Amino acid sequence: MEKELVEFMVKSLVDEPDEVNVNVIEGEKSTILELHVAEGDVGKVIGKQGRIAKAIRTILSASATRDGKRAVLEILD
Repeated sequence: MEKELVEFMVKSLVDEPDEVNVNVIEGEKSTILELHVAEGDVGKVIGKQGRIAKAIRTILSASATRDGKRAVLEILD
């Protein structure tokens, strides 16, 4: 569920949506989502002073909490 949510939000933001890739690492209590985007789109995902990345993380956290889990988003370049 969280993977599809992150993919949908990020693909709406970037110039190259085909380059968006989310890897999911399941842990006992938390889930780590590793986000890979095209090199030129990293700034669009992070935003000024990290505002867009923070907003994505907030929505992701709310979605995971609803399911009784914890989710962490890592933006990799």
